[in-house]
Amino acid sequence: MVRLTKRQARQFLLLKHGLLGEHRFIGKAGIMDFVRQVGCIQYDPIDVCGKNAELVLQSRISGFSKSMLDELLYQDRLLVDYPDKNLAIMPVEDWPFFERYRQAARQHAMKYPEMEALTTQVRNYIQHQGPVSSNDLNVLQLNGDFTWSSAIHWSSGNNISRAVLEQMYSTGELVIHHKKGTRKYYDVAEKHIQSDLLHAPEPLLNELQHHKWRVLRRIGAVGLLWNRASDAWLHIWGLKSEQRNNVFHELLQEERIIEVKVEQMKETLYCRAEDITWIDTILQNQEFPMRCELIAPLDNLMWDRKLINALFDYDYKWEIYTPALKRKFGYYVLPLLYGDRFIGRAEIVVERKASKLVVKHVWYEKDVQLTKQLEARVNDCFKRFSLFNSCETVVMEAY
Repeated sequence: MVRLTKRQARQFLLLKHGLLGEHRFIGKAGIMDFVRQVGCIQYDPIDVCGKNAELVLQSRISGFSKSMLDELLYQDRLLVDYPDKNLAIMPVEDWPFFERYRQAARQHAMKYPEMEALTTQVRNYIQHQGPVSSNDLNVLQLNGDFTWSSAIHWSSGNNISRAVLEQMYSTGELVIHHKKGTRKYYDVAEKHIQSDLLHAPEPLLNELQHHKWRVLRRIGAVGLLWNRASDAWLHIWGLKSEQRNNVFHELLQEERIIEVKVEQMKETLYCRAEDITWIDTILQNQEFPMRCELIAPLDNLMWDRKLINALFDYDYKWEIYTPALKRKFGYYVLPLLYGDRFIGRAEIVVERKASKLVVKHVWYEKDVQLTKQLEARVNDCFKRFSLFNSCETVVMEAY
């Protein structure tokens, strides 16, 4: 068992995430190093000041540009879009570990005999025409009188073209070839994933082994987690409290996770055994250069907001789905990190036609003293954020 102060626990998390001290993830190679460390980053199509995955990476990757992620996904094919924690981006080498989900999608389709004929039509069309979106399939005039719900991730209602594409994507027959804004274009997976990966058998033989792999992966994705209900476990099928307790017991017995006790916290936290080196670094009481970063709303670090509140004394809610009159802050608000604490949050909008980054509001935590030095560091953060968004100017509407 490891014992940490709250500050040491915060520093461990931030150091592991590459958010404390000097940048250790650099360029496209750094993107791959980070994604392999965390397993996946969550994808969300909303783009107010960058999409979620881009926001995650800009805070950690020195020299990051949006084109780098696009290249790794759709040119280099080292990353792939596929459901993990909801729709996500993961290393392509992890493809075999999700074969049980694709098999479930194939079995699910057998309940809908009419889907087979529709799938054949779409398959033939893609083979002749190349990558397609659901709009491109309008020429086929696909018909079906059923409401389709994918076994993997989403519900498509009565949009038959979209339902067929998403079913073929869920089974692994198709992959996302590229995106234009929020629109996805699909192509045959065999063209873009090497055969030994695409057709690899399920490497984990039973549900327990699969749960252990995924729980360990999620602990690594956040850094510290507790054995309790959490959004960090989303989309791990069959992982109820009984199964989770069993998984934690076995991972402890196998010494693949370590208990971490944090001052003033009743519940035990856990980290991966291989991450103990980061804790050793923190226990040396080193001084780290202070960085100021804007953090994504669905950042891996923020997956368990109750844990963030317990460790950082920072209460964050993503209010995008909260009715406007009930919002405490704003529609798309980013946590603002400085050093080893969250000092506030900012609502930022990109006006692309005007090439302008608009800082609509900054809310500082009550105990934060806004000195000239701190204000300068925050303003520098906004300038870097504007470059990430290809904006020429930064406009401060309010503080």
